[in-house]
Amino acid sequence: MERKILESIIKILKKKYSTIVIFSGGMDSSICLALAKKKFGASKVLALTYMYGQRHQIEVKQSKKIAKYLGVDHKIMKLDFLGKVGVNALTNKKMKIKSGMHGSAPNTMVMGRNGLFAMVGSMVANEVGATSLWMGVMGLEGANSGYRDCSLVYIKLIENIIRIDIGNLRFNIYTPLINMTKKETMGVADKLGVLPYLLDHTVSCYEGIMKKGCGKCPACKLRNAGIKEYLNIYI
Repeated sequence: MERKILESIIKILKKKYSTIVIFSGGMDSSICLALAKKKFGASKVLALTYMYGQRHQIEVKQSKKIAKYLGVDHKIMKLDFLGKVGVNALTNKKMKIKSGMHGSAPNTMVMGRNGLFAMVGSMVANEVGATSLWMGVMGLEGANSGYRDCSLVYIKLIENIIRIDIGNLRFNIYTPLINMTKKETMGVADKLGVLPYLLDHTVSCYEGIMKKGCGKCPACKLRNAGIKEYLNIYI
């Protein structure tokens, strides 16, 4: 199995791409992937999915299906250590998921996750000739759910560090959804013609439950509220 993974990595690294999309298999990163495909063309986009011990492993399985549906190349990388350097409910299935209180982060926050994802993604991008990285980060995740690594300020700081690291001051991290509401992102997916498919195949729920999910975790609450608001307007 490890040999097959290595061979697939070598094959991908021999090809050149225009951009890398950090792709979880959730709604937001799927919309980003569809946007990147529209801008660059399917053959110039590489979707990069991480396995870091997340409790909702089904999203990795779904990421394969969604990437195939969109016709883009897809690569899965293991970052197993991430769940071993901090205590959180996203990598520890024994912990009960709890929302943050009074603006604090929920116990599902994986410290440094988005920064690490961006850094590793930029290293892959540098190897395949890509000059940008796309991420489905949303500011409301930070404002409403307490995720500190979901703000534009955070992303811009990481972008500047990456530019220094790879020696390319023109390298960009694009976060096209960062200032949107969930309802607005549904509109973007609808205009791209992928909303019905994504509603059926993306996984946002931390418990790994498809479609409406558990309805209790922070991700489900935001997703379901946005869907309801958008569909009530456009039904």
